[in-house]
Amino acid sequence: MEQIYVIAALWLGLSVFSAIIAHHLRISIALVEICVGVIAANIVSRFFGPNVFGNNLEWLKFLAATGAILLTFLAGAELDPKVIRLKWKEVVVVGMVGFIAPFLGCAAFARFILHWDIRASWLAGIALSTTSMAVVYAVMLETGFNKTEFGKGILGACFINDLGTVTALGLIFAPFNYKTIVFIAVTASILAIFPIVTSFLTKVYGNKTAAIRVKWVVFVLFGLGALALWSGSEAVLPAYIAGMLLAEFASKEHHWVRRLRTLTVGFLTPFYFIRAGSLVSIAALIAAPLIFFVLLAGKVISKIFGLYPVIGFFRKEHSEKWYYTLLMSTGLTFGTISALYGYSHGIVTQEQYSFLVAAVIASAVIPTLIANLVFFPHHLLAKQPGKLMSGGIDEE
Repeated sequence: MEQIYVIAALWLGLSVFSAIIAHHLRISIALVEICVGVIAANIVSRFFGPNVFGNNLEWLKFLAATGAILLTFLAGAELDPKVIRLKWKEVVVVGMVGFIAPFLGCAAFARFILHWDIRASWLAGIALSTTSMAVVYAVMLETGFNKTEFGKGILGACFINDLGTVTALGLIFAPFNYKTIVFIAVTASILAIFPIVTSFLTKVYGNKTAAIRVKWVVFVLFGLGALALWSGSEAVLPAYIAGMLLAEFASKEHHWVRRLRTLTVGFLTPFYFIRAGSLVSIAALIAAPLIFFVLLAGKVISKIFGLYPVIGFFRKEHSEKWYYTLLMSTGLTFGTISALYGYSHGIVTQEQYSFLVAAVIASAVIPTLIANLVFFPHHLLAKQPGKLMSGGIDEE
C-alpha cells in the first residue's frame, strides 16, 4: 500500500508541475502532461530501473483508462444537438476526409517507404488516422471553444473521424463472432433507455441523494466498458455515444457536468496523459529516428493536404482553417489503442509498436502546439475574454 501512495503522489505532483508550466506557456495542460510523462519515465527508468515509475501497474492503468472513458463521455456530452443538426454536412465531410486521407496515406508510407508488411501497414494507417478526442476536448475546455459552434463542430468531426478508425479496425482485424453480436445488441438496448433512466433519476433523486447522477453514469460506462472488453473491443468505444445521448440533458444540468468534469480533469486524466507519454522510449527514437519522422510526416501531411481544402468550404478565415486542420491532425486515444491492439495480436513488432506510439503522441503535441501558438482564432472568443487559454477548467 505504501508503494501505491508514493507512486500516486509522484504522478499527481507531476500533474501539478505540468499545470504550472501550462499556465506560464499558455498551452494545453494535456500536452504538457504528455511531454512530462515522456521525460519523467525515461529519467526514472534510466537511473532507477524500468518498473519504478509504475506505468504498467494494474491500478494505475485502471485510473488512466477511467480518465479516458470519462473524458470521452464528457466530449460527447458537450456536443450541442442543435449545432450538429445544423452543421451535419461539415461534421460528416470533414470527419470522413479526416479519416480516409491519413488511413490511405500512412498505410502507403509504411508499405512503400518503410517496407513494412501489408498487415502492419494497414495497422499503421488505422493507428495514425485518428483525431484525438481526449486532446481536442481538453483544448476546447481550456480555451472556451467547447461553448462555441466552432468548437462543437470540431468535436463532431472528431467523432466521425474516430468512428471511421474504429470501424476499419473492426472490419480489417477484429474477429466478428457471437460476442460481437451480444456486445452490439446489449449496448444498443442499454443506450436506448440511458437518457430516459437518467432523466427519471434526476427528477426523483437529483439534488436529494449524494451525486446519484455521477454514480449512475459511471456505473453505466463501467458496465459497457466491461462488456466491450469481453467482446474483444475497447472500453472507451461506447462512452462517446453515451455522452452524445445525454448532450441535451447535460445542457440543462450544468452543475453535475461541472462536478464530473472536475473529478475527471483534476484527478483521472493526469494518469492517462502522463502514462501515454511514459510509453515512449527515447532510446528507441534516437536509435532509428527516420522511421519516427516518416510516420509522423505521413500522418500530418496526409491530414493537412486532405483536410485544409475541405475545411475551406466551411470556414473562410485563414486562422480558423489552419486551427481546425491542425487540431484534426492530432492523435492519441484510439491511435494508441489501435497500436496496442496490433502489438497484442502480433500484427506489428514491439519496435513497430514503439514507433507508432511515438508518432501518435507527437501528433498530439506538435500540431496542437502550433495551432495554439500561431493560428489561435482569438476573434471567436471576443465575447468570452476571460476564457482565453485560462486553463481554469474547475473554476467555471
